[in-house]
Amino acid sequence: MSQANNPKPESPSHVRRAHSLLRKSYRADPGAAWVIDHARSIAGDLADPFHTRIEPAKGAAIRAAVHAAHGGPHDAPTPGDILCAALGVCQELTLRMVADVMGIELETLVVETTGEVDVRGSLGMGGKVGFQSMRCRISLRARNATEEQVNMLTAAAEQFCIVGDTLRCGVPVKVEVES
Repeated sequence: MSQANNPKPESPSHVRRAHSLLRKSYRADPGAAWVIDHARSIAGDLADPFHTRIEPAKGAAIRAAVHAAHGGPHDAPTPGDILCAALGVCQELTLRMVADVMGIELETLVVETTGEVDVRGSLGMGGKVGFQSMRCRISLRARNATEEQVNMLTAAAEQFCIVGDTLRCGVPVKVEVES
């Protein structure tokens, strides 16, 4: 990849500069720090109970399917795959922002996320409904960091990953139905 396509961060970092402005704004108006993320599912063919589309707030629609373990075709990402993707992308972006603040140049970064679930719970066969565990495996190489700095980077990224913290701590979920 050419240097023009991958500009080297200046000092102070892009993230530090952006966060400095945001912190100033949020101190003056704490309410401005509250955001609402959203997505919506859009059922296409209601006769097909195995497929739908999900539209994130800003982005293209994602086709989704029911997992084979629930009798679906699993020919597109499942809700569990999408949840794993949300955790993985949050971990990756947090790692990249923290690395930028720390002045660490990342050469490679891959986050692989897995989730384990016993589907018997969601089939009404007893047991817990939901993921029993999730795991992020991070593979990274930094150009200019010691092992201690990489450990600090990964610990900070884990601490500041919003999706990871939400999954670890849980969050109230309310379902409202309009008919």
